[in-house]
Amino acid sequence: MFAKKDKTEMLENNRFGSVSKKSNLIMNFIMALLAFLCVVPFIFVVIISFTSEKSLKTNGFSFFPDKLSLEAYKYIITSSDQLLKSYGVTILITVLGTIVGLFFISTYAYAISRKSFAYKKFFTTFAFIPMLFGGGMVSFYLVVTKFLHLKNSIWALILPMCMNSWYVIVLRTFFKTSVPDAVIESAKIDGATEWRLFFQIVLPISLPGMATIALFLTLGYWNDWFNAMLFIDSPSLTPLQYLLMRIENSMEFLSQNATKLGVSQIEAAANMPKETAKMAMVVLSTLPIVFAYPFFQKYFVNGLTIGAVKE
Repeated sequence: MFAKKDKTEMLENNRFGSVSKKSNLIMNFIMALLAFLCVVPFIFVVIISFTSEKSLKTNGFSFFPDKLSLEAYKYIITSSDQLLKSYGVTILITVLGTIVGLFFISTYAYAISRKSFAYKKFFTTFAFIPMLFGGGMVSFYLVVTKFLHLKNSIWALILPMCMNSWYVIVLRTFFKTSVPDAVIESAKIDGATEWRLFFQIVLPISLPGMATIALFLTLGYWNDWFNAMLFIDSPSLTPLQYLLMRIENSMEFLSQNATKLGVSQIEAAANMPKETAKMAMVVLSTLPIVFAYPFFQKYFVNGLTIGAVKE
C-alpha cells in the first residue's frame, strides 16, 4: 500500500517537473523571440544605410538589397568637416556629465536615505517637487544664459542634465534597501568620516544601483541635442546629435527647394542619398552606445530589482 502511494507521489512529482520544463522552454522561446524582434530593426537600419540610394528608390526597403554602397557615410563625412570634433565633444560631455551627475545624485540620495539626517523630509520633498512642476522653457533659458552665464560653454551641455529627481528617488530607495545600517554604524564606531564612509563602504556595496544610474545618464547625455540648440552657437562645441540634425535639415532644404537652386545644386540634390543618409546617422549615433551597454549589463538588472520587493 505504501509502495503504491510512493509510486503515485513520484509520478505526480515527475508530472509537475515535466510541466515546469515545458513552461521554461516556452518562456525561453518567447524571450528569444522578443530579443530577436528588438535586434531586427537595428540590423535593418544598418542594412539600409549600406544600400544604394538608386536601389532603394527602385526596389524599396529590403533585407537583401541589390546593390551595396557607402554613399550615405561618404556624404555625411564630406558634408561636414567637424564630424570628428562633434564626436569628441559628445564623448567629453557624456563622460564628464556622467561623472558629475553620479557625484551629485549619489551624495544627495545617500543623505536623504539615512535615518539620522535631520532634514531628510524637507530635502526629499524638495527633490520630488520638480517631478510635478517645471518653470518652463523661458525661465530655464534665462537662468542658464543670464544668471549662470553658460551660453557657448561646455557646462551648458552638462549642468542642466546632471541632476534628475527621478534618479535621486531611485538611488535613495536603493541605498535604504541595500546598505545595512549596522555596517554604517560599525564604520562610524571605528572612526570613519562621512566622506570615507561614503566612498569606501557605501559605494562599493551600491555598484549595481550606481551603474544603473550611470547608464541612464550616459544615454541622456549621448542623445541630447536640445540643449545644444538652445545654448551653443560655436561650431567647436557642437555635439554629434545636433550636428547630424543640422545635416538632415540641410538635406531636407535641398530636396524641397531643388527647383529654386542652380543647375549644379539641382543635380546635387537629385544625387543626394537622402533616405540612406538618415539611416547612416542612426548607426553613427547609436553604435557607440551599443558597444558600451554590455559593460553595464551585469549591474543593470540588479540595480533595477534590488529594493523592488519589501520583506
